[in-house]
Amino acid sequence: MLKDRFRKYLPVVVDLETGGFNSKENAILEIAITLIEEIDELLVVGDTHRYHIEPYEDLIVEDESLEFTKIKLDHPLRNAVSEKDALKELFTIINKEKTKYECSRAILVGHNAHFDLSFLNEAITRNNIKRSPFHPFSVLDTVSLGALATQQTVLARICDSLSIDYDSNEAHSAAYDSKVTAKVFCRVINDLSN
Repeated sequence: MLKDRFRKYLPVVVDLETGGFNSKENAILEIAITLIEEIDELLVVGDTHRYHIEPYEDLIVEDESLEFTKIKLDHPLRNAVSEKDALKELFTIINKEKTKYECSRAILVGHNAHFDLSFLNEAITRNNIKRSPFHPFSVLDTVSLGALATQQTVLARICDSLSIDYDSNEAHSAAYDSKVTAKVFCRVINDLSN
C-alpha cells in the first residue's frame, strides 16, 4: 500500500505562486495541491485543488513576480480567498486522503520543495493554524529526483527527458505546475520501483 512506500507518509504535491522569494515578507498569491493515488501498485496523478489567495495584510507583492507569473490581482474572475480559508479546506482534503491510505502524516512533494514548504509553514504560523498535516521539515523534491533520473534539474527539461508534455505558456500557474510535478514524481518513483 501507499503507506508502506514512504514510512506512512502521504505524498502530496504542492505548488505556490508568491509575491517574491522571502517567505517572511512576500505574500502567497496561489496555492495548489495535487493528490497522488495508487492503482495496482503504481502511483498515479490524482485530483488537483487550487485557490487564488488574497495577499496577506502587510506582506509584499513585487511587480517582478506579477510579471513572471502573469497573475492579475484585480482580475474580476480571480475569486481569491484568504490564506486561512484555503489552508483549512486543503488540509481537510489531505486529512481525508491520509485516512484513506492509513498514513500518519503528509509529506510535501515539490519542485524546489523547501521553497514551497517555507512559505506554507509561515502561512500556518501567521494564521495560527494548530495542526498541519505536513511534516514540518522533510520533503520529497523533484529537482533531486529529476537529477537522479534524467541528469536534469529544470522542470521543463526533466519533462522533456521523460516524454511528459510541458507547456511553457501554462507554466507558473500553481495548478499547472503541481500537476506536472505530480506526473514527474509518479514517473520517477514508478520507474525506480520496477
